[in-house]
Amino acid sequence: MTDYFEYRHTVGFEETNLVGNVYYVNYLRWQGRCRELFLKEKAPAVLAEVQDDLKLFTLKVDCEFFAEITAFDELSVRMRLAELGQTQLEFTFDYVKVSADGAETLVARGRQRVACMRGPNTATVPSAIPDSLVQALAPYSTQVLPLVGRAA
Repeated sequence: MTDYFEYRHTVGFEETNLVGNVYYVNYLRWQGRCRELFLKEKAPAVLAEVQDDLKLFTLKVDCEFFAEITAFDELSVRMRLAELGQTQLEFTFDYVKVSADGAETLVARGRQRVACMRGPNTATVPSAIPDSLVQALAPYSTQVLPLVGRAA
């Protein structure tokens, strides 16, 4: 078992610029896609709460680049939980180029801070991170997480 949730992606021409390397904004898009697929595959109960009144606000994103990637490169986006608070959590993302021979190269590293909120759009307030999300994230955490009964 790995300590990260993985999203595999093949880079397309539409994700590159005139020089042929990946345009930086795509790294941020892939963070969001990885997070969405995690919720779909590992935390469907959270998706049900999102359809009700839970809101996941992205507060901050960043990405540091180490090497270029181009069209048709195979990429593994690896998400881990770096920090868990009462209403906010922070993810890290490793962007790893995977070669045909299995060699791996770290090409970028990113972070994303998310806040849980509830309520109507005119009166949205911070909300405790759902226990179902904490449980789903536990295998991918860099810290020991309480599984249930966290203080609000």
